[in-house]
Amino acid sequence: MELRQYQQDSRQSIQAEWEKGVQRTLLVLPTGCGKTIVFSKVIEDRVRLGERVLVLAHRGELLDQAADKLSKSTGLGCATEKAEQTSIGSWFRVVVGSVQTLMRDKRLRQFAADHFDTIIIDEAHHCLSDSYQRVLAYFEKANVLGVTATPDRGDMRNLGSYFESLAYEYTLPKAIKEGFLSPIKAMTIPLKLDLSTVGQQAGDFKSSDLGTALDPYLDSIAGEMWRVANDRKIVVFLPLVKTSKKFTSILNAIGFRAAEVNGDSQDRAEILADYDSGKYNVLCNSMLLTEGWDCPSVDCIVVLRPTKVRSLYSQMVGRGTRLFPGKTDLLLLDFLWHTERHELCHPAHLIAENEEVAQAMTKQIEEAGIALDLETVEKQATEDVIAQREEALAKMLHEMKRRKAKLVDPLQFEMSIQAEDLSSYVPSFGWEMSPPSEAQVKTLEKLGILPEAIDNAGKATKLLERLDKRRTEGLTTPKQIRFLENRGFEHVGTWSFDSAKRLIDRIAGNGWHVPDDINPKEYRGE
Repeated sequence: MELRQYQQDSRQSIQAEWEKGVQRTLLVLPTGCGKTIVFSKVIEDRVRLGERVLVLAHRGELLDQAADKLSKSTGLGCATEKAEQTSIGSWFRVVVGSVQTLMRDKRLRQFAADHFDTIIIDEAHHCLSDSYQRVLAYFEKANVLGVTATPDRGDMRNLGSYFESLAYEYTLPKAIKEGFLSPIKAMTIPLKLDLSTVGQQAGDFKSSDLGTALDPYLDSIAGEMWRVANDRKIVVFLPLVKTSKKFTSILNAIGFRAAEVNGDSQDRAEILADYDSGKYNVLCNSMLLTEGWDCPSVDCIVVLRPTKVRSLYSQMVGRGTRLFPGKTDLLLLDFLWHTERHELCHPAHLIAENEEVAQAMTKQIEEAGIALDLETVEKQATEDVIAQREEALAKMLHEMKRRKAKLVDPLQFEMSIQAEDLSSYVPSFGWEMSPPSEAQVKTLEKLGILPEAIDNAGKATKLLERLDKRRTEGLTTPKQIRFLENRGFEHVGTWSFDSAKRLIDRIAGNGWHVPDDINPKEYRGE
């Protein structure tokens, strides 16, 4: 099998990481870009070196898929470590293993701690859980490759706490641009769905609360789906099995050919096959089909399980990103979810580089009322955000310039009052070296000193002490010094406050011009 360029590059990058001694590395490829093919080729490379390899996953479908792709792409067979099936005594050098089975102490101890040289973790965003960590800790000397389409995790624990490097990442926008995944069009359905009463659990919305909150809107959602996508092949993700079943009935009542699958469906394989062949045009599920199921002909995704977790959102959308003959794009239907905080994942989060661009994209899509190409929207939103930033920066610089014009630079002040002890000051102690406090910064600015030019608390303290002393002694203020020295007067810092005030009053009375009978270079105050 000939690999695509990015697949070959990722294969080589993974081997390079291990060769330079990085034990635990990560591969990120979008759903539909052949991550199973890539790690099958990596396994082939390791077997050629005489190694034993374990492929670890949390679902039977993923293990079956790995075994199938490994056989087709490399010709390698494998043993299975799952429930009553065991690899003990097998001559195969590759084992596909269920983490739920291998995490058991009795099962683990049938293997020597150095039995496996390499471990591949499919859907690696799950690997921080205790079950995975137990297995990985047992085979602690093995090289580890984590493979995922989504590098962030629901409980927000960073994968970087386990993996030491990112060997290779291929992004969704790049895959679409290079023609390996379907373009995505997003459309906001103008239905306001109130989620403000929905509780939270483990960093996301509670499924039980979501089901109840969705119920009043199901008929309206079905109607909108018929309006914009009745000719599409749709997968709908819902929070609860009972909601999924109810929505399937509503869809069938208005003309869709809808089916529902869940973890207890006895005829699940048959339903999926019938959907694939076109008997059904809508497939409803309660988060069952987020991983390990492929149907490239899907060209519409409806997410009725709102989430704050980008990895979960990407998994749902990933069911529709594969290419298929005659398929021109993937339509992604979004809704006007109302929450107390703007934390929800929207289509924009699939490709936006940051939250600012994502928000600008979401606003654009909401206001359009039609399906928009995500890449086009992202380009426009990025340009808009940059323009807004430049405008804000120009405004800020103008404000800073205006502010600076009213403040005196500390060095100018020190030279003017002839304070060598201040101009040559070097902090000695820890507290002196720390940045000026917020209170010091505010007081310095209030007294007319430009605070940005002071980088340590010691200098700020000495300046404030000197300013307080000068006030007590009736000497000029920084603002008086700035005003007069900007008009050519010298060493104003040695004058009295009253002398400077009288001169400033004379200048003000002369239309803010220095009177003709005064020579600023020679004037030394009264």
